[in-house]
Amino acid sequence: MEIMGVKIVVIGGGTGSFTLLRGLKNYTQHITALVSMADDGGSTGQLRDELGVLPPGDVRQCLVALSESPRTRDLFNYRFEDGVLAGHAFGNLFMAALEKMTGSFADAVEEASRVLNIVGHVEPVTLDEVTLVIETPDGAQMRGQYAIKTMNFAEQRPSVRLDPLPTLNPAAKEAIELADIVVIAPGDLYGSLAPALVVPGMSEALNTTKAKKVYVSNLVTKPGQTDGFEVQDFAAEIERFGDFTLDFVLYNEETPSPELIERYAKDKEQPVGIDKVALKAAHYEIKGGQFLSGDFVAYNSSESDPIASTRTLIRHDSDAVARAIMKLYFS
Repeated sequence: MEIMGVKIVVIGGGTGSFTLLRGLKNYTQHITALVSMADDGGSTGQLRDELGVLPPGDVRQCLVALSESPRTRDLFNYRFEDGVLAGHAFGNLFMAALEKMTGSFADAVEEASRVLNIVGHVEPVTLDEVTLVIETPDGAQMRGQYAIKTMNFAEQRPSVRLDPLPTLNPAAKEAIELADIVVIAPGDLYGSLAPALVVPGMSEALNTTKAKKVYVSNLVTKPGQTDGFEVQDFAAEIERFGDFTLDFVLYNEETPSPELIERYAKDKEQPVGIDKVALKAAHYEIKGGQFLSGDFVAYNSSESDPIASTRTLIRHDSDAVARAIMKLYFS
């Protein structure tokens, strides 16, 4: 199913975008990843603090996902284990050096794109330096993506903003305007997706584009933040942050193995619930599928990269989701 002319934009950051991009690049050459710029943990956070650069981590992951050069891809993902560079990914250092040399993060991304020989484009949602701020209705406030990862919202729906108020990257706006399909990737709802969607100008772009707007639902909940969330709850938050209306929601109907469910339950994470009655009553069209990957990827932690952890992840099947997205082009 090759539709090399269809223009697809993927909005998100981190593992969720990585997974979708890896699959979609096999079906279209016109793909643009729009990446959240609020990351401040691990290697990325240290580089932001010490060098004053924009966060390279999520951008690096998207570049690697779209790369057609296996050896260079591995090099960009190589993470030092010892010495003063312990915990740093080579790609993060490379992009930080390029930004310092050129004085432009956009130029650094463009040069890294050439080095990695990527399919399509990767664009930061904003080129401004920002800090993620979350505030709950009871007045509790937290600043910084890494700190927010452990924040407990209980059953509240927090407000999300970026400080200072950024502007939308013109290249990101143009990509959305020209797209045939805009996909909101699965990912950390409040730490990754919200920071991409609340950038001023994003809502206007999403509401004016003629593209079909799709959300690929998360597979598991996050303790203290999305406990008890079902597919429609994630979709509602996506629409609230971006102030736009989804056309389609893709969700996984496959059940993970009991062993994986038990392993996640120890961390108080559960598979995202499916209420088919509520979904059928929604204003968007729902598409369920067998979207669970049989490949399990282990991530190793280090003291220098505390966000990473050693665990086996429940993952989306890159190709299955990509094929489902491409089919929407004809629907």
